[in-house]
Amino acid sequence: MYKSLFFTVLFLLLFSSCKHYKEYIKSDVTYDVDYDHQLYEKNKTDSSSFKFEVEIEILKRENGSESLGLQINAFGAFDVYWDGILVGRNGQMTKPDRAEVPGTETTYYQIPEKLSNIGKHVITIIGTRHYCRDAERDIHVKLKSYLLLHRSPLIVVSFMNLMAGAFLIAAVYYFFLYVNSSRKELSVLLFGIICLLFFFLLILEYVKYYVIIPYNQFYTRLKIIGYLTFAVSMLIPWYFMLQFEFKRKRLFLLLLFITLVTIYIVYYGQFDHSAAYFTIVARFFSIIIAIDAVFRKTKGGFIVATGLLAGVAVNYFMFYDFGLFIAFTILVLCMLYLHTIRTKAIEEAHNASLLLSSRLQLELIKKNIQPHFLRNTLTSLIDWIEESPKDGVVFIRALAEEFDIMNDIAEDTLIPIRQEIDLCRRHLDVMSFRKEICYEWKEEGIEENETIPPAVFHTIIENGITHSFPPKQGCIVFCLSFSKEKHFKQYTLLTLAENRLTKNNKTKGTGFKYIKARLTESYGENWSFDSHSAEKGWKTTIKIFDKK
Repeated sequence: MYKSLFFTVLFLLLFSSCKHYKEYIKSDVTYDVDYDHQLYEKNKTDSSSFKFEVEIEILKRENGSESLGLQINAFGAFDVYWDGILVGRNGQMTKPDRAEVPGTETTYYQIPEKLSNIGKHVITIIGTRHYCRDAERDIHVKLKSYLLLHRSPLIVVSFMNLMAGAFLIAAVYYFFLYVNSSRKELSVLLFGIICLLFFFLLILEYVKYYVIIPYNQFYTRLKIIGYLTFAVSMLIPWYFMLQFEFKRKRLFLLLLFITLVTIYIVYYGQFDHSAAYFTIVARFFSIIIAIDAVFRKTKGGFIVATGLLAGVAVNYFMFYDFGLFIAFTILVLCMLYLHTIRTKAIEEAHNASLLLSSRLQLELIKKNIQPHFLRNTLTSLIDWIEESPKDGVVFIRALAEEFDIMNDIAEDTLIPIRQEIDLCRRHLDVMSFRKEICYEWKEEGIEENETIPPAVFHTIIENGITHSFPPKQGCIVFCLSFSKEKHFKQYTLLTLAENRLTKNNKTKGTGFKYIKARLTESYGENWSFDSHSAEKGWKTTIKIFDKK
């Protein structure tokens, strides 16, 4: 409930901000344009020259103390006249001895106070267009307070720069998070890239207000904006697919890519239309993914679907530029919310793993300090000291070395395989004194740089000692072998002895539960464990697979 309320309040704040802006920049001039007398002619002898003329009538002025201003949107280098009086220049027109200096697409001119009286006036634009002659660009004239003409873009840019700064910070944060994380999650990288692209998209969209762009470079900016919009429209649905574990990702991504490319081809050169359709397609695919998540009861699906539909409403009721970026902002906020859910899940899993690790450490310590083990060991030790003090010293040393190794590995998740083997050998030495049975250790193909969870093989040989008959002649042999394949590595521990008959399944014992818990702690689900009776004894196999 509270999360839905958050998005609702955010939507209303964004909507109300733009409404206040629209009221604030309302013109203080009431005027009428007579388009019947509009003239836009090209010089017949010089196709680069043109003349534009429009008659305008000022009907009323609400604030006569502020100067009037003209906003001209046009391609070319030209001079602007108000009632035949020059009020400003944009670039430099072509001359017989001078090449054209391109002007910018949007310019502002202040009208002298003595010429801005109520009544009819004529605006004349005379200029040349040496570049982009084939571009079908109309000339637009807007009359408004000169102060408001300059102030209104600043209000827009201030809002958009705040948004751009937030996206830049988010991009940098998630890039650092991806680089420094041990788990390289693609969704984190995608989110950082989307935030960075959106930052560039906002900057390029509004750079025209504080950077002079010659009209012959006007379309360069629009092309880059189109490419950025294409990329963002491709990445956002992909991100939602990863977050919601959407099925058939490749098919859906291929369909999305084909749709976006088709729009690019069909509306090539129509930058506003192509950008609008790119975002519509991205939103449509994202809504499908979110609705699918809602039906599958995936956490966060309802919030994201609500946010996407709110973006549709914003885009429908508001001016295109505002609606587009506010809808994108809502979209990114939905993505950020998904990340908080993901982070919370990872934190809970981490806390659970810490509890598991602590529990396993206690299990490891209990293995050698349990009263039954200590009592029997100390009883055997007394007997050996009384009967053979020399052998009793060897017994004490073996027991001390086993406890030393146990103490060293108690807090480790993975230990070197050689340390595990040393623990097993010390334990066999201790048990040979306790049970007065010969135990022999063999190994084959062991690689010294490999690691293993602590006391895994120690637990297996404990089971082998407990559930094996001692031979009439010879020793109980424990043989550990190691092999490495393309996608996994394998340990095999073979106990060569006669197996005792047991009523319970050994794989359900506490020892094997400890082994499986340790393997899960270190390798997740990338392992397999198998223990079964063999022809000459008991065979245990542990496979550790490469991470997916």
